[in-house]
Amino acid sequence: MGANSDPNLDGSDEQQRRSEIYTYEAPWHIYAMNWSVRRDKKYRLAIASLLEHYSNRVEIVQLDDSNGEIRSDPNLSFEHPYPATKAIFIPDKECQKPDLLATSSDFLRLWRISDDDRRVEIKSLLNNNRTSEFCGPLTSFDWNEAEPKRIGTSSIDTTCTIWDIERETVDTQLIAHDKEVYDIAWGGVGVFASVSADGSVRVFDLRDKEHSTIIYESSEPDTPLVRLGWNKQDPRYMATIIMDSAKVVVLDIRFPTLPVVELQRHQASVNAIAWAPHSSCHICTAGDDSQALIWDLSSMGQPIEGGLDPILAYTAGAEIEQLQWSSSQPDWVAIAFSTKLQILRV
Repeated sequence: MGANSDPNLDGSDEQQRRSEIYTYEAPWHIYAMNWSVRRDKKYRLAIASLLEHYSNRVEIVQLDDSNGEIRSDPNLSFEHPYPATKAIFIPDKECQKPDLLATSSDFLRLWRISDDDRRVEIKSLLNNNRTSEFCGPLTSFDWNEAEPKRIGTSSIDTTCTIWDIERETVDTQLIAHDKEVYDIAWGGVGVFASVSADGSVRVFDLRDKEHSTIIYESSEPDTPLVRLGWNKQDPRYMATIIMDSAKVVVLDIRFPTLPVVELQRHQASVNAIAWAPHSSCHICTAGDDSQALIWDLSSMGQPIEGGLDPILAYTAGAEIEQLQWSSSQPDWVAIAFSTKLQILRV
């Protein structure tokens, strides 16, 4: 909706009416997407294309609060090799560090956005396999908020790699699973977890690299786990998605193997999960039923007749493939479906 089109409306009413959902239409199918974290870049996101050839794109877009339009800045749109599997802005709320965006595809890349916002340049290409032309594509990565010089990547070659991005060197590379690793999440300074095609969630502590703890294994053998979310507000809890399944499994790491709750209100496969950045008991899930659901898990331990229901539901125009909850503006969730990015006030 445009700015005040009806002179009889007072501004605050108009603001109320139009400030719940904003939509941006990209020139291509969106896959990777994420919020900026810096306080001085409100309503800024990165989106990346899913095109079936080598040359893909990344755009940095921002909501213009004065007219309610999400705009792409042509200076901050750049070419990307292969579709990015994930994109994350540097976890730097206080704007102390250079303005960086990381992406994963064939390699982990760090991009620097210039101070005057006029251009994006490649800062680092992090390749752990110097000897071979071949690289195991990266399925995902996570940027350590507690120690922002560390990024952990997951790969189809069964490994997780922990990078020191300041020195541009590998801290650690671990064979994490028996099959492809599909996602990785930090749970603190030296602790991360991963999920895999082998159907397990494993937790690693960098002080003891020889061992890992299996927190959960999917009940049917050879059922891949594809996404992992670790609750930043209460690190006892994590959530995972089973491939082609409509349920989300929530785990308490103190009681391995048994889910503490299963969220079963989606009508089709779940594709994305995001814990609330500001509340320990809220999680958002989204999937092929075009729904984004927000759940209150505060009653998690108690049995609930018929299972838990979501407290909020939003239906998008197509299957939702990507979902991110803004850590610096926790009232806002972003979803991506087909060629559209939407930001929703929750």
